[in-house]
Amino acid sequence: MEPKNKLEDKFPKGFFKQFKSKESFQDYFNSLFKQGIEEMLQGELDEHLGYTKHDKVGYNTGNSRNGTFQKTIITENVGDVLLNIPRDRNGEFEPQIIPKGQTISSKIEDAILGMYSRGMTTSDVRNQVLDIYGLEISETTVSNITERVMESAKEWQQRPLESVYYAVWMDGIVLKIREDGKVINKCVYIVIGLNSEGMKEVLGFWIEKTESASFWMSVLTDLKARGVEDILIACTDNLKGFTQAISAVFPDAVTQICIVHQIRNSCRFVVWGDRKEFCRDLKKVYTAINAKIAVEELEKFKTKWSAKYKYAITSWEENWDNLSNYFEYPLELRRIIYTTNTIENLNRGIRKYTKTKTQFVNENAATKSIYLSIQNIEKAWAKPITNWGLILNQFLVIFEKRCKL
Repeated sequence: MEPKNKLEDKFPKGFFKQFKSKESFQDYFNSLFKQGIEEMLQGELDEHLGYTKHDKVGYNTGNSRNGTFQKTIITENVGDVLLNIPRDRNGEFEPQIIPKGQTISSKIEDAILGMYSRGMTTSDVRNQVLDIYGLEISETTVSNITERVMESAKEWQQRPLESVYYAVWMDGIVLKIREDGKVINKCVYIVIGLNSEGMKEVLGFWIEKTESASFWMSVLTDLKARGVEDILIACTDNLKGFTQAISAVFPDAVTQICIVHQIRNSCRFVVWGDRKEFCRDLKKVYTAINAKIAVEELEKFKTKWSAKYKYAITSWEENWDNLSNYFEYPLELRRIIYTTNTIENLNRGIRKYTKTKTQFVNENAATKSIYLSIQNIEKAWAKPITNWGLILNQFLVIFEKRCKL
């Protein structure tokens, strides 16, 4: 029977006797780790300069070594390690093993971003890192790590978009954000697009003090500047002036006001005791098989309820052109455009990840959380929407000249 492969067999005889304690062995291991990293950094500098230390090839090349500077990094297994980072005279050398600005191993940084993206506060993240990795980090360190997300968020917000989106859903959520010493409500404008492959994608988000049609126009202008030439169908809430703002930027877009939003707005004027019957009668209007029958049901609805709830009925009449557009399309297409549920589901997801943050210290903090939340949510959008093949054919028939594949 062969002897077991012991750790001692991998080292020279008597190697471990030199260490009087576990701590002394750990110190030895740490010094090896430090030496190995520093040699790798020197190797990176050799590659950057194009010659090794003291090599005559480097004479008169215009750049040379320029000593080192010290930097402490935090690692998962070794703890704090003080490294001597080499530098070049021209200041062009950027280490890849220990990137500039990084003091914690990438594995731990990824874990910190993951915790933060799921709604944990900087204090919670700090405590969790201590429990899991045994590392003492400050809340400021956590903030600094998450702050690097801002660069990614800016790039994502400015990325080029497709030229045509078959449908877009637009809505806003309100978050509490501190500004000038006061906590105020700010609206986060969000747009989701349905692309030519049937995939949903968040096109962007914008933060402003209040929701308004004029700001929505600036959002749409931003989309156009990023390459969007046409939107086939735009699904929105019933914000005054919203449909006009869409038409001003994308004049050929069909605007569909969200039926669910409209029902909620109508029910605001109805007393609790009447709501069940009111909604049952209203359902006959928006579930009609075609526009003609829907108009007939709306007239019946008006006759029965207008005397008692005039404002609820008036809103349907005034907005009927933009409420009834979905009747022109097949049932499969209707289901994805008659409501903004798509974006409301996203909003619920964002609230889920940000619910532990009753308020944000500034707009930057809100931006980081929203961006990371969206990145998490979009991971579940890995497949086209249900029945996409059938719906695509319907789009191609209805909007033949405007569709791009």
